[in-house]
Amino acid sequence: MATSDDPNDLNRLGAFVAVAQCGGFTAAADRLGTSKARVSLDVQRLERALGTALFTRTTRQVRLTDAGQQLLDDAAPLLAGLGDAVARAAHSSAEVSGTLRIAAAVDHAAQHMGAAVAEFAALHPALRITLHASDRVSDMLAEGIDLAFRMGWLRDSSLRAVRLADFEQYAVAAPGYLQKAGVPKHPDELAQHAWVALTLLPAPLTWAFTARNGHSRSVRMNARLQTDSATALRALLLNGAGVSVMDRLSVQADIAEGRLQRLLPDWRLPSGGVFAVFPPGRHISAAARAFVDFYRDRWPR
Repeated sequence: MATSDDPNDLNRLGAFVAVAQCGGFTAAADRLGTSKARVSLDVQRLERALGTALFTRTTRQVRLTDAGQQLLDDAAPLLAGLGDAVARAAHSSAEVSGTLRIAAAVDHAAQHMGAAVAEFAALHPALRITLHASDRVSDMLAEGIDLAFRMGWLRDSSLRAVRLADFEQYAVAAPGYLQKAGVPKHPDELAQHAWVALTLLPAPLTWAFTARNGHSRSVRMNARLQTDSATALRALLLNGAGVSVMDRLSVQADIAEGRLQRLLPDWRLPSGGVFAVFPPGRHISAAARAFVDFYRDRWPR
């Protein structure tokens, strides 16, 4: 049994690792689902048991000491491995409990994720779920996110990800805009149109088109309007602001009902992926694993 001065108390080690990885006591408390005071007390008791300071604290930031960095390097992989073992054991049970924090883009959360989360929550009444809907790419460690869903292409190689599906991309515009500006017949003509750029993308102004015969064409667009939100991009397009590229799932209803028109149907744009992303350096919870399996089966094909 661990005593009040036992440095092997796993709760205190877990609190220390959370503070080190999150960069502060408040963020660590959010991740652990406890109070800031509890986390602070656990770290203080661990420092007292070890006889050394693990952090230097100021009013603005918390930094690891040399001893703290060494302990983090040694303890974090072991705790992650222990967490994985517990998660695998828990995953064998049909009941999932605890907390699950999910992040998704606004459109994804509204069109697909919301219904899945509601159904999953009904199946697991002992589980508390938070769904963060934002077009900003979250810092999973700092914000205590257990699972994020991202569409497109992953650039951060430190992330652990599962590819759930692929999606097509369409160049689209509103009929009202096309009546004024004309319908482009070749990708090169898009450079003369009013382009609306989605700045979340790594290269929002350069697009590669491939014809059915395999011929490819890269076009550099000219954008007077830009946005950092896929939801706002769709609204701008629906209101005749210009031309842009959106994923098929987000605009297929608009195309079917005539609010948007797909352009250049004989040319294909690169396909993107739908990824379930887990934070680096942390064990994957049983709830996160269970939700990924659940959501994979419900992703629209």
